[in-house]
Amino acid sequence: MQNGGPPEAGDSVFTFPPEVLAGPEAYAAAATLPPGTGPETGTAARRRRDLAVEGYLTLRDALVAGDGGPYRRFQRAAARLVRDRVPDWRALWRAGATAAAERTGAQLDAPADGDPAHLGEATAHRAAPVRLGGYGMCGRRDEYALPGTALPDNGD
Repeated sequence: MQNGGPPEAGDSVFTFPPEVLAGPEAYAAAATLPPGTGPETGTAARRRRDLAVEGYLTLRDALVAGDGGPYRRFQRAAARLVRDRVPDWRALWRAGATAAAERTGAQLDAPADGDPAHLGEATAHRAAPVRLGGYGMCGRRDEYALPGTALPDNGD
């Protein structure tokens, strides 16, 4: 989450069982929810959650037993599933976290040079949700359109 953008653009992979992680089509079929917030979307979200918990419990049990092999296989499968998205994430990172870090550096330099001008650029915003009751990877969510951001279209 520290990189502001990639998590909202699908940089995480559900801990589905290995057969679901075996290819992008099977993974997408299990991970993608139908649009909207209706009953069918809720049912699909719960089914997705249950499948991820099933895979997680298998990984957890193996790790508790001292077997890291399934977890390493999960990591390799996850990396294969997302590798084509890395260029998009890199662009989000450069425009978001990297740009914010560079602004912070400039803001730290300014008072050291006796220049408080950046303090006059401070703003406050009031925001209300633009989408209510959607489903994200971690459960229910409301979405906000904040200045300088775009809502993700990540299939949730």
